[in-house]
Amino acid sequence: MITSVFSKSKPINFIIVTVYVTLLFLITRYSFIFSDLNTAISALFKWVITLLLVFLLDFIVSKNSLTQQNSYAIMTFGLLLGIFPEAMAHLDLLLSNLFVFFALRRLISLHTKLNIKKKLFDAAFWITIASFFFFWSSLFFALVIVALIYYSQNDFKNIIIPFIGTCTAIILLLIFNVLVHDAYFRSTDFERYASLDYTVYNSKTGIIKLTLLFTYLVWTLIYYFKSIPDKNKKLKPSYFIIAWACTIAVLVAIIAPIKNGSEYLFLFAPFSIVMANYLEVISERWFKEVFIALLILAPIISLLL
Repeated sequence: MITSVFSKSKPINFIIVTVYVTLLFLITRYSFIFSDLNTAISALFKWVITLLLVFLLDFIVSKNSLTQQNSYAIMTFGLLLGIFPEAMAHLDLLLSNLFVFFALRRLISLHTKLNIKKKLFDAAFWITIASFFFFWSSLFFALVIVALIYYSQNDFKNIIIPFIGTCTAIILLLIFNVLVHDAYFRSTDFERYASLDYTVYNSKTGIIKLTLLFTYLVWTLIYYFKSIPDKNKKLKPSYFIIAWACTIAVLVAIIAPIKNGSEYLFLFAPFSIVMANYLEVISERWFKEVFIALLILAPIISLLL
């Protein structure tokens, strides 16, 4: 039934996801929302950014025709937040992911062949800004290189423009530090902490969540790559950029210093697009319903264990 509701792109679907994410946020962050004023304002800011991520994902998908006329992407995004609600708890990760969204939007829109230089500059600029909040998001700069390979490998001007975008972001950081902190760089500007300690997932809840996430990711990616040859030739690079975004997001999660589920936030958007493309090709309605039902039941089962 739920796949039938989201099989068409309707405003009501966006409202449903918005209400779901809001209720999820209220349930999981209840103690912070009704705490002191500063904590409540911080929680409100996190909620706004989370909803903005949902809106941007819907905008990117619909604007660039990355799926058919449906709302499977935002539905999946909302369900992933339900499985990993910790992703809404860290402001630095939310802000970093927001800026990666901005960059991804510019890179995917390169298929129009309009304002290529400006889009490459913007993408590198936003990814650098994202790295100020969470250093390992700088790995998404690889997406700019992938875009250059597909669109501008023979144009030297286009090759140097992303580096100009990065330098611009760093100069702005220097100006901010001088004006606010009276220093060019602070030790907290580029914190490069990493961790390969996964003992936090050595539990029934952690195993269920990770097994479900990566089983679905591998399964849908296989069909995703099989479907790319049948896509519009102009859009094929955009689909490969999304696949690369999934790969980089997994790498970010692997080395992230905090292991509580929030490290998978960067994977949610590209994975949601991949999932949406897979749901479109499933002909058996019962299988599609079961496929989504497992995502719905996962957080409920985790709470019962």
